[in-house]
Amino acid sequence: TSPVDLEDAIRVPLKMFAGLPELGISNGEDLKETLTNCTEPLKAIDQFQMENGILLPTLQSALPFLDLHGTPRLEFHQSVFDELREKLMERVATIAEGKDEDRYVKLEELLEKSFPLVKMPSIQPIVMQVLKHLPKVPEKKLKQVMADKELYKVCAVEVKRQIWQDNQALFGDEVSPLLKQYIVEKEAALFSSDLSILHNFFSPSPKTRRQGEVVLKLTQMIGKNVKLYDMVLQFLRTLFLRTRNVHYCTLRAELLMSLHDLDISEICSVDPCHKFSWCLDACIREKFVDAKRARELQGFLDGVKKGQEQVLGDLSMILCDPFACNTLVLSTVRNLQELLSQDALPRDSPELLLLLRMLSLGQGAWDMIDSQVFKEPRMDLEVVTRFLPAMMSIVVDDYTFTVEQKLPSEEKTSLTYPTTLPETFSRYIQENRVACEIGLYYVLHIAKQRNKNALQRLLFTLVDTYNDMAFGDIFLHLLTGHLTLLSDEFGSEEFCTAVFDNFLLTSFSSKENVHRHCLRLLNHLHQKVLVSYMETLMKTLEPPKQSSESLKELYTLLKEKLEASKKSPPEPEEAPSLDLGLHPVTVPSTPSTPTTPL
Repeated sequence: TSPVDLEDAIRVPLKMFAGLPELGISNGEDLKETLTNCTEPLKAIDQFQMENGILLPTLQSALPFLDLHGTPRLEFHQSVFDELREKLMERVATIAEGKDEDRYVKLEELLEKSFPLVKMPSIQPIVMQVLKHLPKVPEKKLKQVMADKELYKVCAVEVKRQIWQDNQALFGDEVSPLLKQYIVEKEAALFSSDLSILHNFFSPSPKTRRQGEVVLKLTQMIGKNVKLYDMVLQFLRTLFLRTRNVHYCTLRAELLMSLHDLDISEICSVDPCHKFSWCLDACIREKFVDAKRARELQGFLDGVKKGQEQVLGDLSMILCDPFACNTLVLSTVRNLQELLSQDALPRDSPELLLLLRMLSLGQGAWDMIDSQVFKEPRMDLEVVTRFLPAMMSIVVDDYTFTVEQKLPSEEKTSLTYPTTLPETFSRYIQENRVACEIGLYYVLHIAKQRNKNALQRLLFTLVDTYNDMAFGDIFLHLLTGHLTLLSDEFGSEEFCTAVFDNFLLTSFSSKENVHRHCLRLLNHLHQKVLVSYMETLMKTLEPPKQSSESLKELYTLLKEKLEASKKSPPEPEEAPSLDLGLHPVTVPSTPSTPTTPL
C-alpha cells in the first residue's frame, strides 16, 4: 500500500459516509476507530480497502499501475462512482418509462435501499431521481422530505406536487410570491413610459402573454394535478374578492389556456369553462367577436343546466378579464357602427344583445362570487332602448357637422358644433357599469379618429362616471396612448383645458394614479404643449411630500426634459424630401440659360 492511499484515507470527509451503517457498510467513524486502535496503520488501511473497495478480482492487480502514474485512488474511485451513478440514473428513467407491471415495485425497492443515503451529496441525485419517477411516493418518505428544508428545496417538482396536494398552506406559500409578481408586472405595464396606440397594454397576443414567467411556472407546478389546479383557482377567487383586482381574472383565463396549449386533458376535460374559454380566446386574438363565435359563446351560456349554475361564477370571472372585456366592447362599438350604416336599431341586433349579456355577466363577477348567488344579472333593457340610441345620436351630430363643413359656402347653414350631450347618455354612464364601459370605449374610438371637436364635447362628462371607471388605470392607459394621435392639438389652450382642466386635473389630487398618468402623458408630449400652459401644469402637478417615489421620479424626469429643451430647443421638423434620386445635371452656360443644377 502506498503512502498516497493513507493520504487519501485521511482526506475523505467523514460526513460523506453518513447513512452507510444502516446499510451495513463501514463509514468514516469505523475507519477512524480502526486507525486509532491499530498498531500497523498501513495494514489496517489495506484491509479496509479490500473489504470496502470494488469487488472485482482482476482490478486488484491493475491498481498498482495507477500508483506508478501518481493517480490517487480517490480520483480513480470517484470517476468510477460518477460513471456508475449516471448509468443508474438512466436505468431508473428507463424502468419508469417502461411498460413492466412491476416497474414501480422495483423503484420502491431501490428507494428503500438508497433513501438512508439521501443526505450524502454524491448519492442524493439517485434518490431524487427515484422519487421523481414514482407516481405515489410512500407517505413516510414524503413527510421526511417535507420536514427537511434542504431536501424539500432540491426535490423535483413531481415530488413537490405530491406534498402540496395534501398541504394547502405550504402550496399557498409557494404560489403567493408568483401571484404578487404577476400583479406587479401587469400594473407596471399600465404605467409604462412608452405611450403608443400601436403598442399598448392589450397589444400582446394571448399566446404571447401565456409565455410569461408566472404563467409558465404555475403551469409547471400544477402539472396534471387537478387538486392543485383547483387550489390555484380558489386562491385567485379569494384574492379577487379581497382586492377587486381584475388581473386575477386574466390569470385565471391564461392558466386554463396554458394547460390547453400543453394538451393537459386531465384538467381541461374537467374544467366546465374550457370550451367557452377556448372560443373566447380566439375572439381575443382577433379583437372581435364574429357571428359564428358569437353563436358558440351563446350556446355555452344557454347550456348551463339547472344544478350547475355555480359554473357561472367562473364564466363571469373569465369575462371580467380586461382582455375579454376589451374585445367585447370593441366588438360592441363596431356593431353599433354597422347598425348606423344600415339605419337599424340596437334592439334589432342579436349579436349586440349577446355582447351586452356577456359584458353584464363579466361586470357582475365580483358581486356574484361574493354573494354566492349564481344567476346571470338581469340586463337593463334601457341600455339598449335609450342609452345606445343616445350615443348613436352623438355620432349622427358629429357626422352632420362634418358633412356641413364640406358643403360649398353658399349651401352652408349657421350650424355650430354641439357642445352639450343628451341627458340620457350622461345619466347612464354615471349609473350603469355596462353603459359606462361602452361610453368610455366610444371616447377612445373618437380619439383614434383624431376627432378633436367630439373629444372636447365628451371629456367633461367623464368626470362623473360609474364607480369612477374613467379614472381607472386601464382606461387612462389607453386614453393617454390615443391622445398621442392628437399631439399637435396640445398647442391650443382650448384643447389643453378640455383634457386637463375639464377632466384629468379634477381628481389628480385625490387619486395618485391619475397624477401619474398626467405625468406620463406630459413626459411624452411636453414639447407640443403651449409653453405658458406647461408652466402652470408644472406648478399644479408638483408631487406632495407624502407621494410615492415613482410619482416623484416621473415629475423629476419631466422637469429635466423641460430644462434640457430650454437649453437646446427642438429643431423644426423638416418637410418630407421630394428627392427622386436623380443626379443633378449641369446645363452649359449661355446668356439665356441658368447655371443652377437641376
